[in-house]
Amino acid sequence: MAGIVSISRTILAGRRKKLRKKRQIKFIQAIWRTIAVTSLAGGLLWIAIQPIWVLKTPKDVVISGNQLLSDEEVQSLLVLSYPQSLWRIEPYKIARSLQQQPSIAQATVSRRLFPPGLVVQLQERTPVAIAQVRREQDKSKNGNTKVIMGLIDANGVWIPLENITSPNSKVKLPTLKVIGSPEQYRPYWSDFYEAISQTSLKVTEIDWQDPTNLILKTELGLVHLGTPSPQLPEQIKVLAQIRNLPSQLNPNDIEYIDLKNPEHLLVQMNPKNSKPISKQTKKNQRV
Repeated sequence: MAGIVSISRTILAGRRKKLRKKRQIKFIQAIWRTIAVTSLAGGLLWIAIQPIWVLKTPKDVVISGNQLLSDEEVQSLLVLSYPQSLWRIEPYKIARSLQQQPSIAQATVSRRLFPPGLVVQLQERTPVAIAQVRREQDKSKNGNTKVIMGLIDANGVWIPLENITSPNSKVKLPTLKVIGSPEQYRPYWSDFYEAISQTSLKVTEIDWQDPTNLILKTELGLVHLGTPSPQLPEQIKVLAQIRNLPSQLNPNDIEYIDLKNPEHLLVQMNPKNSKPISKQTKKNQRV
């Protein structure tokens, strides 16, 4: 029995010795890991504060995705001074500032380490129509009407005209013209423009000035659509169905096409004669 107790104590002592050795090894490893991480962090910090990580000139900023705005115009929106430490720049704030510009839908800004620089990626709004707004000036100025020109995209967002007319702009002016206040037609614009862009009928001007009568200038002549409503896309489809109307009537004799009621289309003739077009006739004139 004494021999068994002696052996058990020897085994336990050996196990304790091994555990102490393992703890020592883990402790030493932890120290080395701490030293390595600290050294790495210190090295990165040392590298970061070196003068090479500096934006020296606007050429260190790479800009892509811009068509409306020139590189110089985007540079002016960044509000950066040179030279400037790359690490003091806050890309998120710059991107948020750029997105506040009416012509910019999305912006991404990131640092570039090799070579040191800044990368700016833009997604601009595409203008689809020239917008014209007439505003009455103060009575002290003889009540004259001031015409404000701009651009709008497919969602009805206003884009300042100067962004397009810049000498360095890479975008051509759209041919479609819209007259009226954007606040008035914005609720209908997205679906209405989609219907116009998909139809084979050419529309050159949209007049929203009269809230009770939307007027289009088309290849068929003037078209009266009445009070704007959600049925505008359907009215455009009906209009496309009578595209062959000039082959049946002399365009010079047509004053306007009345499409206020798509179920009962009228052609107002000169002088002041109207000719109804039945549903059956419309079906026979599909494009």
